[in-house]
Amino acid sequence: MPYSRLRTFLTRRGGSASFADFMESALYDPEHGYYGSRISTVGRGGDFSTAATLSPHLGQAIAHWLGKDRRPLIEIGPGDGSLAEALLQSLGWWRRRGTPLWLVEKSPVLKSRQHQRLRKYANVRWADSVEEALSSCQGCAVLYSNELVDAFPVVLAEWRDGSWQEVWLEISPQGGLIETLRPLPDGLTSVVARRSEWQPRVGQRIEIAWSYRQWLEAWLPTAREVRMLTIDYGGSFSGTDNRRLGGTLRGYLRHERKEGLAIYENMGSQDLTADVCFDDLELWGEGLGLRTLSHGSQAAFLRSHLAARQPSRDLAYLLDEQGAGGAFRVLEQSLHA
Repeated sequence: MPYSRLRTFLTRRGGSASFADFMESALYDPEHGYYGSRISTVGRGGDFSTAATLSPHLGQAIAHWLGKDRRPLIEIGPGDGSLAEALLQSLGWWRRRGTPLWLVEKSPVLKSRQHQRLRKYANVRWADSVEEALSSCQGCAVLYSNELVDAFPVVLAEWRDGSWQEVWLEISPQGGLIETLRPLPDGLTSVVARRSEWQPRVGQRIEIAWSYRQWLEAWLPTAREVRMLTIDYGGSFSGTDNRRLGGTLRGYLRHERKEGLAIYENMGSQDLTADVCFDDLELWGEGLGLRTLSHGSQAAFLRSHLAARQPSRDLAYLLDEQGAGGAFRVLEQSLHA
């Protein structure tokens, strides 16, 4: 049955759970979660692809972006290791030899893939958390990620009765599965949720990656000096009036997109994701001491950091402002103690 796992999950929670808790378990439960045990790989043979699995250009651009910075590198959520491999190859032998690269990965399956791909590089190491990696770097490092934030569990909010309310899942008295609304968690902040000039439509839904803000708060105190590059799909608050009524939540199963109630099917067997609100990333980062250095499109980032290259189909895809080049954003932040 498509909802059997969800029904079991809710029963163990006493009959109800927030959408954020559902998404956390669906993705990261060690035994039944998608990233915990079900994902096979990233790319054409997996449920979804990333820019790094399609071409080495993103890794080459990040290598150029590093410039003369010689601090250790930390990649968070490295997927199948494609981005790390492209970056290392672009650094050159001497620079590569003297630059430790830490990979922070939760998924045992993906970690195994990374070991296979990167075993020839002596300076690649693994850590279970950013805190662990930073501790080995004395708190000074360059952090980067590609399609990391979209995998964080989100608070799903709906505009109803003049306010934003949190979506919960429950087992109804008749035994069916239903969505209900409750007050948003105390202390939650979001650019979209607090913008007074936007009048949402009744039933409008938004996603707030509050777990990402909590994650930042957990490891930033262990950092002394960091530079951080965040690449993901999403955008800024501008254009909110054109947001889809149902929000941007979707699932991916063997490259097939799942929306609506289908995201509750096959819990743990499909990826779940939502567009990233980069205004929130800037708001939360600045509140925790991170300085925003730049924010722009992936296309602009690639043009700034790739030398003139022979035109190719994959590069054109990454540069297309009406496609991936505009849909993906690049945010650069820094912290100095």
